[in-house]
Amino acid sequence: MSLLFLLPFHSTGGGGMYQSGKVLVYKGSSHYSSDILCNISEGKVYSGHSSYRSDIVFTIKDGKVYKGTSSYSSDVLCTIRDNRVYKGNSSYSSDVVANFQDDKVYKGLSSYSSDVLVNFRDGKLYRGNSHYSSDILANFSGELSLVETVAVLYCLGVF
Repeated sequence: MSLLFLLPFHSTGGGGMYQSGKVLVYKGSSHYSSDILCNISEGKVYSGHSSYRSDIVFTIKDGKVYKGTSSYSSDVLCTIRDNRVYKGNSSYSSDVVANFQDDKVYKGLSSYSSDVLVNFRDGKLYRGNSHYSSDILANFSGELSLVETVAVLYCLGVF
């Protein structure tokens, strides 16, 4: 089975892909409002529980993650294409930061178990190949698209 977070996409008028509704991202296995790391709504990633424009960390549009509220090509943090995360606007294999396979995210183009950055299981994000509760980096109140998942991984400092 593919990533849980790839379930139904909502397309914006601008061609960006994101989930409809608000998804909260919690620290570790917590569900306390004080432990909300970020939230995602309508193609925007906000810091904590905020929905203020000034608290937008990333903008998601057309398979790209942009810094802040920008949608300028110079502010593209990464491009997501074919389950790969590329630096900036690049589509060169030498610029692949990570790739998604099944429920795991690997470093670069690797598929070695030693290169697993994170893995997803039961709505939780774990460090490396671990499934220990002490290695839960985050959990989610709903489903995320692939691009939204990448933005969360940037929020968590995985990339």
